[in-house]
Amino acid sequence: MDMVAAWLDRFDTFMQDPYAMQLGFAAMLGMAVFTLLVALALLVMGLSDPLRRRLRHLEASAEMAAGQGKVDEGGLVQWLAPMGEKLVPGKEEVRSRIAEELRHAGKRSPSAVSLFYGIRLLLTVVPPLLLLSLLLPFVRIPPAIVMLLIIVTAIVGYLLPRLWLVRAIKRRTTQLRRGLPDALDLLVVCSEAGLGLGAAIQRVARDLEVSHPELADELHLFGMQTRAGMDNKTALRDLEERTGVEDIRGLVTTLLQSMRFGTSIAMTLRLFAVELRDKRTQEAEEKAAKVSTKMLFPLIFCVFPSFFVVALGPPLLGAAAAFAGR
Repeated sequence: MDMVAAWLDRFDTFMQDPYAMQLGFAAMLGMAVFTLLVALALLVMGLSDPLRRRLRHLEASAEMAAGQGKVDEGGLVQWLAPMGEKLVPGKEEVRSRIAEELRHAGKRSPSAVSLFYGIRLLLTVVPPLLLLSLLLPFVRIPPAIVMLLIIVTAIVGYLLPRLWLVRAIKRRTTQLRRGLPDALDLLVVCSEAGLGLGAAIQRVARDLEVSHPELADELHLFGMQTRAGMDNKTALRDLEERTGVEDIRGLVTTLLQSMRFGTSIAMTLRLFAVELRDKRTQEAEEKAAKVSTKMLFPLIFCVFPSFFVVALGPPLLGAAAAFAGR
């Protein structure tokens, strides 16, 4: 607390000095202009490089032909991906982790990592510049609040892409988990009808396009990989890594063990479906058991005070009036 108070005293002293305030404001304005110029230079360098443009065009064409992405390779990527390429971390572990998280969110484009960092740069730089150039000249705000607003806006813009990524992964994981029981039931029926694993998955993908489009898209991609020459084991491993869902990981492991030991795939799928139902039932029972504990806090802090006011209010008012009369 003493250190915070000392910093606040120094900040107040700095705020009371008009010359220091002018220097600080000029320095912030210069940094903002310099950042904008650097961003524009990176953008021009990325757009003017014909080799990069050609590579991005080839990647987009190959991806559209393989059906492996839904990201629009139009103006957004053409403007933001070159800026993001300069900001991609040099460590392979960090790049791999971001690419894997983007795949879990459903963004499988080769330029997804560059686009992610380009959007982060855009949201970090542009809102503070807009705040500094459009709003502040027309609104009289103390310089300290101006600096605080700019810093907060830049921090929020930097964190927004990460928050969106976490939310997108959670939403897509939930959608995949919800569609897996229906897919398993259909896979059991198709397998018992005599279809192979690849043909059964393709049929299930067609049937789930309306009810569970996310899972149908992943199964369609599995079918494309097997038709392109990839073996079922490698395609299943890629499905596991691409989704990042625990239930799908268990399904892939069960299918790989069935292929390894030569057991019936239909029986394996039926047993896994039963285990999945038991797991879902246990999760539902666990959530139901937590309801009484979760209801305790609103009951104590919201319901009981109102009940006491209604039940004890009139007697207390009558007792107060009786004592006042005496």
